[in-house]
Amino acid sequence: MRNLLNIFMVVLCSGFLFSNVQRGQAQTQSPTATAVPIVFTHAIDASKAHVGDTVTAKTLQTFLIPSGKAIQKGATILGHIAETRSFSFDPTPYAVQQPSVLSIRFDKLMTKDATTNVVMSVRALAGWSNSENAMRPQATDEHDIVGTVYMIGGDSYRADEKPITTQGGDIVGYNRKDGVFARLLDSEYSSRYSHFQCEGSGETEQAVAIFSPSACGLYGFQDVYMADDGLGKEVGTFRLESRRHTVKLYAQSTALLQIINLP
Repeated sequence: MRNLLNIFMVVLCSGFLFSNVQRGQAQTQSPTATAVPIVFTHAIDASKAHVGDTVTAKTLQTFLIPSGKAIQKGATILGHIAETRSFSFDPTPYAVQQPSVLSIRFDKLMTKDATTNVVMSVRALAGWSNSENAMRPQATDEHDIVGTVYMIGGDSYRADEKPITTQGGDIVGYNRKDGVFARLLDSEYSSRYSHFQCEGSGETEQAVAIFSPSACGLYGFQDVYMADDGLGKEVGTFRLESRRHTVKLYAQSTALLQIINLP
């Protein structure tokens, strides 16, 4: 009986230790929703694009996929147009205008040695002008030869320093050799026609490039709203709409995507 009790205790302790090892490994792995900052390489006009047309983007910096593999800057993200509709004004009195639509689905990550199928959502999307400004240090006066980088979402950092800070001075990320990394923060996006949450990444750092850790939704788009971020009705497909004009996404616009499924 005593021998059986001893064997039971050994098995119980072994299971406890194995469970803790697994938990420790899980804490060091990248989360499933891996952030991927990208730049669009060509313009997309909802009045000219067709369903199935290829959409191409390039990664802005190094990031880690859930397996721990580092994907270098300049990798290709491929997708296609899922839906498109130009704007046509309805002059009927009190008419509710039907929106112009541009829906895009990114589904492939291409590196030098492999092409991987992915499912991605969009955490934040910025127009080309906002994106260009966030990529270049801005001098605060004529004596400032280094400049400050103002990220999309409001945070900033000195080009020759590591910490990224909020307007209140809190450190929320770091500028490193391979790019800008931060713990994503809980945030939300609201428009007249849509609303969604952007979840934080907990203790795990993510690649953010020119985006603030709290960046969520659209930046620099006039009369355009994000109807779906890729986590709604059609998982993996994000949707832009406008009830004032035809939706256009210009080259050099940027986005902070998130991989939500990777084999």
